[in-house]
Amino acid sequence: MSKAAELSYSEHSGGDSLGKHPPLILIHGAGGSRLHWPPNLRRLEGEWVFGLDLPGHGGSLGEGERTIEGYVEGVCSWMDATGLDVGVFVGHSMGGAISLTMALEQPARVAALILVGTGGRLRVHTTILELTSNPETFREAVELVASYAISPQAPSRMIELARARMSETRPEVMYGDFLACDQFDVMDRLGEISVPTLVVCGTEDQLTPLKYSRFLVDSIPDGRMVTVESAGHMVMLEQPGEVAQAVKGFMDEVYG
Repeated sequence: MSKAAELSYSEHSGGDSLGKHPPLILIHGAGGSRLHWPPNLRRLEGEWVFGLDLPGHGGSLGEGERTIEGYVEGVCSWMDATGLDVGVFVGHSMGGAISLTMALEQPARVAALILVGTGGRLRVHTTILELTSNPETFREAVELVASYAISPQAPSRMIELARARMSETRPEVMYGDFLACDQFDVMDRLGEISVPTLVVCGTEDQLTPLKYSRFLVDSIPDGRMVTVESAGHMVMLEQPGEVAQAVKGFMDEVYG
C-alpha cells in the first residue's frame, strides 16, 4: 500500500474561495492528528481546507516516520493521489517542520506558509526521548509533554482531552516523531523561503518559545507574526477563534 493510500483526511468545500484561494493543508504535530486542529479551522468559513492524519496517526495506516523528510514524501504522494498541485501549508510544531521542508525541497507545491508554534530547529529534551522510547514509561511521557504543551490557564477539560488524544498514539509512533523533530534543523536555510509566511505563537509556549517564532519572522523574507496572549503550545486549541481569524486575515490579505 502506498503512503498516499494510507492517509486519512477531512475536506471542507471552501465556499466562495474555491478556485480563487489555494487550499489550506493542515499538518498536525508530533503524536497528534487532524483533531488537534479545532473545527473552526478544519471548516474555516470561505476557505478550501484539508486536514491530514500523517502516517500512523489518527485514522491513517502505517508505522509513522523517523525523519521529517519521510513525512514530506508521504504528503507529496498524498497530493499526487488527490490531484492537488499546490497548497498553503498550515503546520503546527512538527507539522511546521514538515511545512518548512516542503517549502525548501518542493517549492512548486507551496503557495504560502502558516507556521503555528514551531521553529527552524526543534530539539527535544533527552528526558522526553527516553520516556517515549519505552512503552512502560509512555504514560509518564504523555503527562510530561501535556504539562508543557498546554497553558495552565487552559480549561481542565481541554488538558484532559489533550492527554487522552495523545495517549491514543502508539508509543513507537510518538517516539519516531520526537526523533524526527530532534534531527530537524533548517535555521541556516530560512532565507531561501520566498513565499508569504504567517507565524503564529502563544506567548506562554514552553515547547517552542516566542523567540523561535521571532527568529522565523526575522529570517524569512516575506514573514509576519501574530502573537496570542495567555496561550501555550497548543495555541490553536486554546484560542481557536483568534487563530482562525489570523489565518483568514492572512489568506484574504495574500489572495484577496
